[in-house]
Amino acid sequence: MTDVLIIEDNKDNARLLTYALRRAGLQVRHARNGPDGLAQIRARRPDLVIMDIGLPGIDGIETTRRLRTFEPDLPVVAITSFAMKGDREKVLEAGCNGYLEKPIDPLTVVDQILAFVRRPA
Repeated sequence: MTDVLIIEDNKDNARLLTYALRRAGLQVRHARNGPDGLAQIRARRPDLVIMDIGLPGIDGIETTRRLRTFEPDLPVVAITSFAMKGDREKVLEAGCNGYLEKPIDPLTVVDQILAFVRRPA
């Protein structure tokens, strides 16, 4: 079973993602901030990380940079409400493999996320 870690501080967004992914048969874990997410990854490596970029404290970009120091090949998909010009490039430069914009569409988000799990390394 595919194991997905969602690092998201917004309860509603985390709940929506969790519901959609579990309906698709994925195992889902949740972290509310970057340090907790990194600790969970070290304890048990997921197959994919969904990273909110607007995390409080250590944001998703810095969390991804830190993650890349010990997990260079783990797929990370950024989810963000930041949609300014250049934001996508910053996210990808930090080490994310993909970028999805909020609001999340529960009808398409699962297919978008699964595409990252199925990509060859």
